[in-house]
Amino acid sequence: MFLSVFDMFKVGVGPSSSHTMGPMVAAARFLDLMRASPFEFAGLRASLHGSLAFTGVGHATDRATILGLAGFVPDSYDHDRAEAALAAIAETGTVTPEGLPTLRFDPKADLVFDYDNTLPGHANGMILMATDAQGDVILRQVYYSVGGGFVLTEEELAEGKDTNDGPPVPYPFKTAAEMLEMARASGKTIAEMKRANEIARGCADSFAKGTARLWEVMNACIERGLSTEGILPGGLKVRRRAKAIHDALMAERGMNLNAPHTINDWMSVYAMAVNEENAAGGQVVTAPTNGAAGVLPAVLRYYLDHVPGASESHIEDFLLTAAAIGGLVKYNASISGAEAGCQAEVGSAAAMAAAGLCAVMGGTPEQVENAAEIALEHHLGMTCDPVAGLVQVPCIERNGLGAIKAVSAASLALRGDGQHFVPLDAVIETMRQTGHDMHEKYKETSLGGLAVNVPNC
Repeated sequence: MFLSVFDMFKVGVGPSSSHTMGPMVAAARFLDLMRASPFEFAGLRASLHGSLAFTGVGHATDRATILGLAGFVPDSYDHDRAEAALAAIAETGTVTPEGLPTLRFDPKADLVFDYDNTLPGHANGMILMATDAQGDVILRQVYYSVGGGFVLTEEELAEGKDTNDGPPVPYPFKTAAEMLEMARASGKTIAEMKRANEIARGCADSFAKGTARLWEVMNACIERGLSTEGILPGGLKVRRRAKAIHDALMAERGMNLNAPHTINDWMSVYAMAVNEENAAGGQVVTAPTNGAAGVLPAVLRYYLDHVPGASESHIEDFLLTAAAIGGLVKYNASISGAEAGCQAEVGSAAAMAAAGLCAVMGGTPEQVENAAEIALEHHLGMTCDPVAGLVQVPCIERNGLGAIKAVSAASLALRGDGQHFVPLDAVIETMRQTGHDMHEKYKETSLGGLAVNVPNC
């Protein structure tokens, strides 16, 4: 099994990797399918199903689909250009993606939220269609946004397509047990094995540049969040809090006012800064999803700014270790809130962050696995119940608490020798089973939990 660090960590746009980035990616894939087709196209249609319908407006799924069909992609998303494109599409009822003719597409008529028909493959389903001059559908494809910005066609999902396409890798672990056995046999750390796998699939120089960019984008997102005030979009009138909290923490430095537990506020404010940016539709990095994008950057920033002896030279090891754990979770369970609740998003993120922190603080592979296990175990059963379908309440604070849990898990693991009662593989399987058993209303549909018990205004 191989899942690249650049699959786990994708530069994209908020507020949701599965509901915003995924549909945009699916639209880009459909445009490529059209470009390779011999047909003459005149129009486009789209229908959103399941969770993409129920929380689509709050997650900007409609906006992402429209922009994707106009040729926008998450990695190079430009907010001002997108706003201009949306205004033009609303006025003309057409899109003109590169390499294709001008196509009829009136979002009010041609983009349908189908609340009644959930597609069979996954909770996040969508159908994209291209029509001829008479309006008849001549090309159709079903896509599933399976979490973290990953998109599969219905055929790929049915085939069980995984992440192992390409040359063989030297350490193809599919479980945590295999990972630990390979680490013992090779004498390598988890990061060293993961790096060897990455280099076997690409260039060492481009890999180093790529990981450096990931942290650059993550840290820039933190900084924007720490310096921006105002009200988040969407109608809940949620006020940004990260800047005020950060300003207060900075003012208290050197005044002997800080209780020891104030360090929790630092971890939380870094995470909240990211998720406020995500809620505002800013540029974020999936880690492993947008809804959980604040946990890992917060823990890495905590390490760099607050841990004595921390070094930026360890950033790559942190990301590699975290990606290894995230890959195990995705391969053996899920990172999709629509599939398994928030345990699959913030829980997975906390496990990844705990593993990364434990590794850069000198933990053995066994201690790293223990750190991930502790963090994920204590998120089991967490529901995904965003109020009004927005990635704001409880998502923003939940990332802060996920970061605190991750640091605590790493610290506990470092206090031990790596031996523990519950294996990480057992927790991942338990999370998968719990997600399967969880009622649909607690899985990113906004039909249960806080979403129905808190007034939306």
